[in-house]
Amino acid sequence: MGIEMDVVVGYPINDEMERVLGLAEAVGEPVSVTFIWEGTEVGERAVLVPAATLALWEHWAPNAYPTSDARDESPADTEKPELAHPAEFGPFTLFRRRVGGRTAVARGGVVVAELLDPNEAHWLQEKARNVRQGFMDPKQKAAFEEFLARQPPVGEQ
Repeated sequence: MGIEMDVVVGYPINDEMERVLGLAEAVGEPVSVTFIWEGTEVGERAVLVPAATLALWEHWAPNAYPTSDARDESPADTEKPELAHPAEFGPFTLFRRRVGGRTAVARGGVVVAELLDPNEAHWLQEKARNVRQGFMDPKQKAAFEEFLARQPPVGEQ
């Protein structure tokens, strides 16, 4: 990633959410976000990934992010999360997915970004990079690896 930003957002302050979502869309790079939900002091970390970046990562990643095996969990852990109404923040609407834990961010009916768990974002970025490098000639691959070594990992400051 070229740009690393970490933003703290208080909920439900609409203008903060709108600013962060607009920032990620304008920059075209993932943005690490810490949500401070109403009534809590501990932040929830996520990575806001623009839709085009996520599409590229998912194109090159050879398979989906591994999830835990439901057979190893207790019945309480495997229950479906309760369906909630979409959350509106200015021109953006957040749709929490019941499966996978992602949240789609839409504007004007078009998904412009997704909120991912930082581990999933890092995993997808690494897998996509590794597969993509397999298509480069050795000289190009060495130059790209050198460039990536100078970049901070997702979620680190």
